[in-house]
Amino acid sequence: MKRLIRNIGGVCLLACACVACGSSNNKAKQEEQTEEQAFVQAPAFNADSAYAYVEKQVAFGTRVPNSAPHKACGDYLADKLAGFGAKVYNQYADLMAYDGTMLKARNIIGAYNPESKKRVLLCAHWDTRPYADEDEAKHHRTPIDGANDGASGVGVLLEIARQLQKQAPAIGVDIVFFDAEDYGTPDFYEGTHRSDTWCLGSQYWGRIPHVPDYKARFGILLDMVGGKNASFYYEAYSKNTAHTAMQKIWDAAHRIGYGNYFVKKDGGHITDDHMYVHRFRQIPCVDVIDFDPNSDTGFNHTWHTLKDNMEHIDKATLQAVGQTVMTVIYNEK
Repeated sequence: MKRLIRNIGGVCLLACACVACGSSNNKAKQEEQTEEQAFVQAPAFNADSAYAYVEKQVAFGTRVPNSAPHKACGDYLADKLAGFGAKVYNQYADLMAYDGTMLKARNIIGAYNPESKKRVLLCAHWDTRPYADEDEAKHHRTPIDGANDGASGVGVLLEIARQLQKQAPAIGVDIVFFDAEDYGTPDFYEGTHRSDTWCLGSQYWGRIPHVPDYKARFGILLDMVGGKNASFYYEAYSKNTAHTAMQKIWDAAHRIGYGNYFVKKDGGHITDDHMYVHRFRQIPCVDVIDFDPNSDTGFNHTWHTLKDNMEHIDKATLQAVGQTVMTVIYNEK
């Protein structure tokens, strides 16, 4: 009897466990269904369009501050944002480079739904490196095309701007093209210089934003997002200061099929515009930047060389990044 009672008791416990398990499974299914219902399918990103915007920038020539191509490209970018329905702000500033050169810099900002307090910041730098200092020594003082390092991020954001005009998300979005990011001290320079010679445009914007007391939930910085076989690892500063936003981006990429680009592993600590967005505005900002753990520099082999041209821009990479970013912003509430 005792054995039978125990068995009966065991059967009762098992039955209860089965009921509980069924209840748990049902709850999980309901939560999954609710999550699926809540998920917003973003508009389709057009990589051909983004590629054309990259190509157009490169066609101006090297966009080094104080040059004619730089001025012409800046006018083009501001006009494109305005044409895509953004409220455009131009920040003109004289910024001193590492060697005392005064750079006529211009940050270009396009605001969508500017009245909304719920905002996300998307950014990239639009200037190009005046030195191919990772190339052969004879090319060290030659400006680079910057097809990947600069133009790719801007091209992706211009295509996103085009989509924002066609279908507005539930939040406000600010697109910022930072200037004078890539005029940092070259290795061949032997003079004295101050610290923080990179990212001059974002430093200026961080201290004096385009609107007083600017705030955003988080930011996404796109840098070198057009290279072939690109891989985007967790950048260390982003992971420490913008971990929640970073997880949101990488999870979105995996959800829509771009997990082979967005690798859920730690990469390097990179000095980039996102640091100053966070440092001066306290906005957590994620650096989506191509990272190669097998290279000496940690970057794409075209980085700061004359090979950074249209030949090495891949539409598949632009697609993966653009669609991922759009998925994130269209799922913000």
